[in-house]
Amino acid sequence: MSSRKSKSNNLIQAEYLSQVQRILRERFCHQSPHSNLFGVQVQYKHLIELLKRTAIHGESNSILIIGPRGSGKTMLINHALKELMEVEEVNENVLQVHLNGLLQINDKIALKEITRQLNLENVVGDKVFGSFAENLSFLLEALKKGDRTSSCPVIFILDEFDLFAHHKNQTLLYNLFDISQSAQTPVAVIGLTCRLYLKIFKEQLSLPAVFPGKIFAEKWNENVQSLSEDRNVRDVLQKHFNVSKSLRSLHTLLMLALNRVTPSHPFMTAADLMEANQLCSMDSKANIVHGLSVLEICLIIAMKHLNDIYEEEPFNFQMVYNEFQKFVQRKAHSVYNFEKPVVMKAFEHLQQLELIRPMERTSVTAQREYQLMKLLLDNTQIMNALQKYPNCPTDVRQWATSSLSWL
Repeated sequence: MSSRKSKSNNLIQAEYLSQVQRILRERFCHQSPHSNLFGVQVQYKHLIELLKRTAIHGESNSILIIGPRGSGKTMLINHALKELMEVEEVNENVLQVHLNGLLQINDKIALKEITRQLNLENVVGDKVFGSFAENLSFLLEALKKGDRTSSCPVIFILDEFDLFAHHKNQTLLYNLFDISQSAQTPVAVIGLTCRLYLKIFKEQLSLPAVFPGKIFAEKWNENVQSLSEDRNVRDVLQKHFNVSKSLRSLHTLLMLALNRVTPSHPFMTAADLMEANQLCSMDSKANIVHGLSVLEICLIIAMKHLNDIYEEEPFNFQMVYNEFQKFVQRKAHSVYNFEKPVVMKAFEHLQQLELIRPMERTSVTAQREYQLMKLLLDNTQIMNALQKYPNCPTDVRQWATSSLSWL
């Protein structure tokens, strides 16, 4: 008797464990919505109202849910669909089609997935369609039970919506929008995206985008408006405009400032833009010079003098080495007296850093010492870099400022 009872207890425990595993897996895979929604009640009410209009009244709608990754977009739509399907008159009458831009990488694959989820493979069979629009219209027409009021509503959920926007000609999106704005089968098109630049598709949608966090958005816009009136910010933007009229360059400046925003520093400041402008105006090649050895700095100065003497004609290693030796021989000490192979290694390192480049493709038979090179730094860059070079020897700095080398 005790053996039978023990066995029964083990079965019950196994059943409980199975239920726990199922619930946790659903939650981990975002297949089951959490019990509570936080901070998106207004958006949720708006969304469920739109879905009910489509499911109950046959009214087509489209909506775009925008927010950063992890902000609750999928949770919001899952909650809304769960509540919608609990309505008795909706449960057996509404169809759902879930597409993901990471999986349906082109419109042809997306159409096959729509056919599969609507269970219309047998209806389509071997039919040949002249266009994408004809095929999609046929699928939706097949769902009609009679007149329009008895047509089966379809809810399309497009996750990673921005990736569908990159499909060639955006055939799927344009056809779905056309259907949602016409008197065909009632559909609801819901896009989920973390990108904010989909202006052309926002204009196609029948209702404004839902942006979780309206209060924060208003505060952010107020802060930006305040920044635009700050004198320091205006000076930064004016200086940046004087240097570059490129819109891409402006985007880089703003992105650098935006990267400084954190949960503890939630809004941009004038100081953020000023530091971003310093980064934008920083010379990348001059920054490389700051990390060079004194020997490599000396070689660059030697190249600078050769450019001054020969009016920027190409030079080779031997010419640079001879120029460097003139500097060494004028010094009473031998601190800069390096062996020629060591100097050659330093010269090659400058080439690897792309501070110098060969004038023509290197030949296997050519001697490295006599390969013609060109310096990719101008005099201003060299002098600015020397000013900031840490612990630059005084005699090296004086050599750089001397005129036309020491002949």
